[in-house]
Amino acid sequence: MKKRDKIIYWIATVWLSLGMLSTGIVQLIKMEEEVASMQHLGYPGYLLTILGVWKILGVTAILIPKYPLLKEWAYAGFFFVMTGAMASHLIIGDDTTTLFGPGLLIVLTVVSWCFRPEPRKLTMPKK
Repeated sequence: MKKRDKIIYWIATVWLSLGMLSTGIVQLIKMEEEVASMQHLGYPGYLLTILGVWKILGVTAILIPKYPLLKEWAYAGFFFVMTGAMASHLIIGDDTTTLFGPGLLIVLTVVSWCFRPEPRKLTMPKK
């Protein structure tokens, strides 16, 4: 792996991890603004706990060495949650500025996934 690719991977992964960890914590502690946002989107409050726990577990999975299958699931989960957030805002007619946060996290998810080093990739067994 080229040095440039490693740098891109780690920058994207650190920013993705910080974004997911911080929003996961905000959801777990049920900050007033986060509760209001979920109500505005039409989702039940208990979903905050579920999302918060899974985001923190996903960050852990991406940062720890080995376990490439677990990493694949974490990246997929981040992608699904953030595209779901964007779709939710679009469907209820929110301003497009609400798409920036989830959109940025989608980009970071894809960049981190694309540039991950070989030991962090899932390889298919040879027949």
